[in-house]
Amino acid sequence: MKIPTKVAAYLKKAKVAHDVVPHKTVFTAYDLGQTLKTKLENIAKTLLVRVDTTYHLVVLRAADRLDLKKLKAVLGAKQVNIAREQDMAREMKVKPGALTPFGGLHKLGLVVDRNLTKAKTALFGSGSFEHSIRMKVADWLKLERPKTGSFSTSADLKLQVKPTRPPRKR
Repeated sequence: MKIPTKVAAYLKKAKVAHDVVPHKTVFTAYDLGQTLKTKLENIAKTLLVRVDTTYHLVVLRAADRLDLKKLKAVLGAKQVNIAREQDMAREMKVKPGALTPFGGLHKLGLVVDRNLTKAKTALFGSGSFEHSIRMKVADWLKLERPKTGSFSTSADLKLQVKPTRPPRKR
């Protein structure tokens, strides 16, 4: 099970219990939910935002949408914008969409939406499009010590129901 070496080493050094979950290639948290048939409330999505003159990682449930005005208030910032893909590649040295929620690893500020802190476990990005990390949210919070606030709104997303077997021929 392959996740980026830096991420694996970071988790090993921190002695954080986690499972690496292999899956087909996915580029969004919604697609991950579809693929693994996991509720969006139990999937963490990570975004890179520019806060005034610095970058921060923002982590929220895949079932929620980021409210930039609320985030701006939580951070006491003058300006908050979602970073561009080229900013992600330059600042994080990752492909857009392959962010991890480990601010300590990336030496970036980290903020988490309060809704995610209520989950027992969650799937987090590993930096790979084919593997995710399942861990207790409490363990992730203890490791990362992010700033916590309420800055999301419901995205009203529903997973599509897919049949588990093909229909019978008549």
